[in-house]
Amino acid sequence: MSAKGLNLTLHVWRQPGPDTPGTMVQYPAKDISPDMSFLEMLDVVNERLIEGGQEPIAFDHDCREGICGSCGLMINGAAHGPMRLTTACQLHMRSFTDGEAIYIEPWRAKAFPVLKDLVVDRSAFDRIIQAGGYISAPTGTPQDANALPIAKSDADLAMDNAACIGCGACVAACPNASASLFTAAKITHLGALPQGQPERMKRALAMVEQMDDEGFGGCTLYGECQEACPKGISIDAIMQMNRDYMLASATKVETKEWSGSA
Repeated sequence: MSAKGLNLTLHVWRQPGPDTPGTMVQYPAKDISPDMSFLEMLDVVNERLIEGGQEPIAFDHDCREGICGSCGLMINGAAHGPMRLTTACQLHMRSFTDGEAIYIEPWRAKAFPVLKDLVVDRSAFDRIIQAGGYISAPTGTPQDANALPIAKSDADLAMDNAACIGCGACVAACPNASASLFTAAKITHLGALPQGQPERMKRALAMVEQMDDEGFGGCTLYGECQEACPKGISIDAIMQMNRDYMLASATKVETKEWSGSA
């Protein structure tokens, strides 16, 4: 390592647009502080590219605090990089060694088409949420914490699954490009609470069917999704989703019936 920081070689996926071919392009990343986050390192590289009259690398980011899910990247073949339970924006350059080559790619999934460089379209997740990831029961003003008794095990289950930030790492890591962990987290989060019970069956049917319509692969419980999840959500949620879905299907509950249509 030099006196100023790390000297790295980046291999970055560059793709001008969704309908154009892409390729890996090599860039030097010199004198990078080990205390920088991975996105701060990309900022420095982009500043140098702009100074040299080159097109900066496009990548998603927002809060940079590990809670928005925007920063999804494949880093050396791993979703969000080498550190478990860590988003790309919270990954620090001290996780790498001087002289290392780093390969940076976008999420690879049919349902996540590349828009430009490292940016993918994750609106499929939005449509899954819109299909049933909500409750329609009026809740009114906030209640006291103890006004609606909820078993601690149910509250813990709901909170654990509510931690999902929708980053898509589960899809990117899955060999089938399945969105089952994301969908299951949203279904289980609401299904564990009293407020989510009236639409529980409708929710499972509608969200699973929307997930399939978006072109995500099927789940074979390979388990790579929970390993890649920066929030540590368990594949137990997928089994809960499957139980709800099978129960709703077995009782011949159709989405249109739940919505009140004829």
